[in-house]
Amino acid sequence: MDQKRVAIVTGASRGIGAAIARRLAADGLAVVVNYVAGEAKAQAVVKDIVAVGGHGVAIRADVSDSGDAAELYEAAEAVYGGVDVLINNAGVMQPGLVSLADTDDALFDRLVSINLRGSFNMLRLAAAKLRQGGRIVNFSSSVVGLAPAGYSIYAGTKAAMETITAIFAKELRGRDIAVTALAPGPVGTELFLTGKTPEMVEKIAQATPMGRLGTPEDIAGVVAFLVGPEGGWINGAVIRANGGMV
Repeated sequence: MDQKRVAIVTGASRGIGAAIARRLAADGLAVVVNYVAGEAKAQAVVKDIVAVGGHGVAIRADVSDSGDAAELYEAAEAVYGGVDVLINNAGVMQPGLVSLADTDDALFDRLVSINLRGSFNMLRLAAAKLRQGGRIVNFSSSVVGLAPAGYSIYAGTKAAMETITAIFAKELRGRDIAVTALAPGPVGTELFLTGKTPEMVEKIAQATPMGRLGTPEDIAGVVAFLVGPEGGWINGAVIRANGGMV
């Protein structure tokens, strides 16, 4: 195939990550659909991409493990020759509201390992692996702006990513690589809806001036802009995509 820009999308077997993978492929990028446990779903995303003439491959890697993260880049390079775009989407939410005082070691370690260490592992490698003119989109969350009780550790991992984004953009000076953080509000994914009653979901939806939850495609559209030809002058910034919630 002709030389294409190549994107790694972490956590891309479902939800927002899957929507991003499909959208970037539709925009002409070759996409590495990263997953940990959802192989069948990741392969289904690749099938969707290929069915409309795009290029994609599913590669398993637990990015919270530095060795796996390195192997993910190596696999992408082996298939497509290099990497231009990194979408640090892989992340986990906590099981409902959990105060800081009630956060046990296991939950703390899980949130920090996946949401923070996983993104760190991919960024550290990106400094050497991404080609000139590349793009990086990290994922934060609008809970950083809302600061609701019961989200202290989760929000803390996301706030860390916002600060890392601003600094890493400066550290990549001279590479023409734009680094941004995207902070979605509530998005109607399986991950978000699990454990919530219809009444709870409706209350959250009405908290936005738009009166609805976001969709994975809403977020994918913002990512597509940030990594596209018109998004390169946005660098070191946090973009809140939440329908005006905060």
